[in-house]
Amino acid sequence: MVLECLGERTVAFGHRDRIVDPSRGYNPHLEMRMNALLPTCRAAGTVIITNMGAANPRAAAARTIEVARKLGFKGLKVACIEGDDVARAVPRDQPFMDEPGNLSDVDMPVVGMNAYLGSDAIVPALEAGADVVIGGRLADPSMFLAPLVHRFGWNGSDLQRLGAGTLVGHLMECGMQVTGGYFADPGMKDVDGLSRCGFPIAEVTEDGSAVITKLQTAGGCVNLATVKEQLLYEVHDPARYITPDVTADFSRVVVENAGADRVRVSNAGGSARPDSLKVTVGFDGGFQGEAGVSYAGPAAVERGRLAVEIVGHRIYKLLGGQPDLRFSLIGVNSLFTNAGTYPAETEDVRLHVAMRSRRREEVEVLLWEVESLLCCGPAGGGGFRGVIAPCVMTKSVLIERDLVRPTVEILMA
Repeated sequence: MVLECLGERTVAFGHRDRIVDPSRGYNPHLEMRMNALLPTCRAAGTVIITNMGAANPRAAAARTIEVARKLGFKGLKVACIEGDDVARAVPRDQPFMDEPGNLSDVDMPVVGMNAYLGSDAIVPALEAGADVVIGGRLADPSMFLAPLVHRFGWNGSDLQRLGAGTLVGHLMECGMQVTGGYFADPGMKDVDGLSRCGFPIAEVTEDGSAVITKLQTAGGCVNLATVKEQLLYEVHDPARYITPDVTADFSRVVVENAGADRVRVSNAGGSARPDSLKVTVGFDGGFQGEAGVSYAGPAAVERGRLAVEIVGHRIYKLLGGQPDLRFSLIGVNSLFTNAGTYPAETEDVRLHVAMRSRRREEVEVLLWEVESLLCCGPAGGGGFRGVIAPCVMTKSVLIERDLVRPTVEILMA
């Protein structure tokens, strides 16, 4: 069972949490999930693999041991995978992976740098008999590929099977996306029982071909369309999908029906893995504030636009310079800011103002000014809400593979 729970921004937030409290930095839902899953997985002999360790895999592993002991699971083995933190190996002038410039161009403190680890970092934990495998920046498809390599004995030179296993991982890594979640579009692509949508299951054979399915009692669906959509999700070049394990080739994949909510995939390929690994660099972006007020009834849009004018004028006057601000009228232009056309008649809009700053007190000014619209702004404003939260920014660079040295340590309950 794979719990793929990490994104580039979430690992950066994990580093911020760990700076504040060295015992934190892992997924805050880890304890709840382990309490829910360990009893069933222990009884069935099911291994859990997860990247919920985020910026602090060791603390996550230790917390899992505590949960196991409270549940009475003496002898449970938890593998802690480290080595993805490469902050000491990446120079401050390292060029960006996919845009001009380098790290020194970013005028923000670095909170962490994590390389994407492949299946070769996970397999030793499985070989050691781990019941739970916890890492940080484990590459999404690699967490699914590793148990296939371990179970079937695939080796690093078997590029076709590594590509096939990576296809399985890519289809599985986003959970309910392939079982109808992100697929659903009422009236166009209807999905039944989405509120109880089932997570995907992959039945994989030794040659790497697989059937993607779900529990028949669960909601959602698995069909040719859901699988094809996920197959192309976040893939720039289907013939060269680069992962830490292999450069996978999805361009000749065969997708075919295999029964109700069952789709078979086969014929993936692969070529040599890259000599470098992607590194996510997280920066402390200070604070982000969001505040809003609603307007309804006749002339709601006009009153909303007047509110934008008032808040903008006051913020620029109070803070000076060019603060990092964004104004939106939800229901008019919150998503399509450059569309140029707006609804002809709207009687329900919400002013939304967002701001980022290194200084919390500047963001607090924003919240006060938006709240003041209730008395000092256009008529009929109501429903003020405001929040301030930490903000991070991420960039990507490459690092030579030889500079990344994963480690595995087994902890016992």
